Amino acid sequence: MKKFTVFSMMFACVLFALVPVVPGGERTVIDQEGRTVTLPDRPRRIISLAPNITETLFAIGLDGEIAGVTSFCNYPLNDKQRVGGMTNPSLERIVSLEPDLIIATADGNRKETVVLLENMKYPVYVVNPQTINDILDMVLRLGVITGRKSEAVDLVRSMQTRTERVVAQAAGLPKKRVFFQIGSGTLITAGRDTFLNELITLAGGVNIAGDIPIRYPRFTMEELAAARPDYVIVVSMKKGETIEDVKRQWARRQGSDAVDLDTLRLVDADLVSRPAPRIVEGLETLFAVIHNQ
Repeated sequence: MKKFTVFSMMFACVLFALVPVVPGGERTVIDQEGRTVTLPDRPRRIISLAPNITETLFAIGLDGEIAGVTSFCNYPLNDKQRVGGMTNPSLERIVSLEPDLIIATADGNRKETVVLLENMKYPVYVVNPQTINDILDMVLRLGVITGRKSEAVDLVRSMQTRTERVVAQAAGLPKKRVFFQIGSGTLITAGRDTFLNELITLAGGVNIAGDIPIRYPRFTMEELAAARPDYVIVVSMKKGETIEDVKRQWARRQGSDAVDLDTLRLVDADLVSRPAPRIVEGLETLFAVIHNQ
C-alpha cells in the first residue's frame, strides 16, 4: 500500500518555493496540469471555480483574499460573491471582481472557460487531484502560490497523520466487502481509478467494483446481489436525506430483497467525493462505518 510521507510532500513544496520571482512581483509556476502560469507573487483577489478549491483556500487561511466562489461552494458557509456554476461561470461577474488569480479544476471546469479567461489576460492556475496524494499535493501547491506555504505544510502533516492512523487501525481488522452507491437514485458506483476506491481500501474495506476499469460503472440489482456486499454505503447527494429515507427507497426497489436493509449506511457526499482537506474526515467516517466503530 502506498505510504503517505511528509518528506515527499515537503520536497515538492521546496521545489515550488525555489521558483524565482520575476520583476513586477510576479513568478512563473507549473500547475497540476503541467501548464505554465505567471501569477502575482502574493495574490490578493482570488476567484475559486470549484468547491474543493474554496474549501482548501479557507483551510489555509485565505478568507480575506477570496474575492469570489461558485454557486456550489457550500463549505465553509460564507458571504463571498458568487460567480455562477462550475461549467458556466459568469465572465462578466468574474471581470467585475477584478481578480489577480483564478483557480480552476480540470475535473469540473470546462477547458474553454480556462482558455477564455487566459485570453482575457487573467492568470488561471488549474488543479487536478485524482488520488489522495494528489490532494495533498494540491494543498501544498495552493499554499505556495498564495503565500500560505507554512499553513499548507501544517495542514498536510495533520492530514497525513490522521490518514496513517486509520490505515494502522484498519490493518488489524477483518476486511468488509463494500458497495459504494453514488446518489440514492441509481446503482452507480466507484471503479478502480477513483479516490473513492482508494478511500475504501485505506479504511480496510474491499470495494466490490474495485477491479472495474470504468471509473463510475453502473450495476444491476442482480449484479449487486451476486457480489454479496457486507455493506451498501450510500453517498447522499440530497440535503437533509436520512438513512430512513434511503431504506424506504430501497424497500420500493424491484428485487430490493437482494440487499438486507440493515446493511445500508449513509455518508455525506461532500466528505468522501470532494478532493479537499475534509477527505480525511471522510476516510475516518468510512472506517467507522465499515468496522462499526
